[in-house]
Amino acid sequence: MSSLRNAVRRRAHKERSQPQNRARFGLLEKHKDYVLRAKDFHRKEDTIRRLREKAAFRNPDEFYYKMINSKTVDGIHRPKTGGKEYTEEELQLMKTQDFGYLMSKWQAEKKKVERLQSSFIPLHVGQSSSKHIYFAEDREQAKELRPAVVKDMPEDPLRAPRVSKGVKRELKERSERAEKLRELAMTMSLQKQLTTKGRKRKLRPDEISTPTDKPVYKWRQERKT
Repeated sequence: MSSLRNAVRRRAHKERSQPQNRARFGLLEKHKDYVLRAKDFHRKEDTIRRLREKAAFRNPDEFYYKMINSKTVDGIHRPKTGGKEYTEEELQLMKTQDFGYLMSKWQAEKKKVERLQSSFIPLHVGQSSSKHIYFAEDREQAKELRPAVVKDMPEDPLRAPRVSKGVKRELKERSERAEKLRELAMTMSLQKQLTTKGRKRKLRPDEISTPTDKPVYKWRQERKT
């Protein structure tokens, strides 16, 4: 019966529009508009009630740091903009600590990358190299013997059959992270060196032997007395 009742077409009841003689008062509020306005009103009413209860049961001995780290502007709590001023020695110490932390994280990521790369070498390569020893008289002969030594080793270690896609992705992500940490550490080291004493100047692109997009500085040699 329910399916048959739903199959019968019903008349769509619509809300009336604003009468012509009341058009000057704007749009006529519909029921859905009233529901939204009522929900918003009750939400604000509940918020005010909870704040009043919180203020009534407030502990006079309560303390938190926002009492001294913020101020009220036009009834709105805003944090104070002025922070603690550090001395030059304190700033240098914090930069040194940051540089040491970055170096330690870079070394840790580098070791993890090396450990992953070492697991990519197939076992039969190590076994074959331990049974056969090749001797060469000079570099030319060593180049001729090299294909025989590494004939079983794949050109790209990542193509080894024992390497899964997850391991490849982990190696790529860790390599990129280690490179970013190294660049950030080198940048901080350069900034720290620029704050030291001594005359220095920035080299022009034609003066740099190895092309790079990063600035290169040169310090003037001073005689140590």
